[in-house]
Amino acid sequence: MTNEGLLSLAKEAIENAYCPYSRFGVGAALLCGDGEVFTGCNIENASFSLTLCAERTAFAKALSSGKRDFKAIAIVGGKDKRAEKFCYPCGACRQVMSEFCSEDFELIFEDENGRTDTATLGQLLPKSFDFGE
Repeated sequence: MTNEGLLSLAKEAIENAYCPYSRFGVGAALLCGDGEVFTGCNIENASFSLTLCAERTAFAKALSSGKRDFKAIAIVGGKDKRAEKFCYPCGACRQVMSEFCSEDFELIFEDENGRTDTATLGQLLPKSFDFGE
């Protein structure tokens, strides 16, 4: 799967975002080691702390299907479910990724002009927390 293919799937996933409060939709497409892709969208809640990010939705779908090997994730987001600017994952999503992904796990982003950016998890979350075993 190419980066462009993952970004296309993330843009499809953003259409399913439930974001009546912020109007900020996010879509994600998570590539597993075996080539399977799981998508996710953000799902807001009136009790804001219960909102689920697109990235964690994709990971939950993959993990609950037995997947544990992850290669990359594409993320797009913006107002009114349009990819506007690079939509980097929040701290909670970065920590979830660090639980299941190596430091070279690739994150792929696209803005409204079609420009792309990439980063590794190690770049976005250096010195991440782990249980220390």
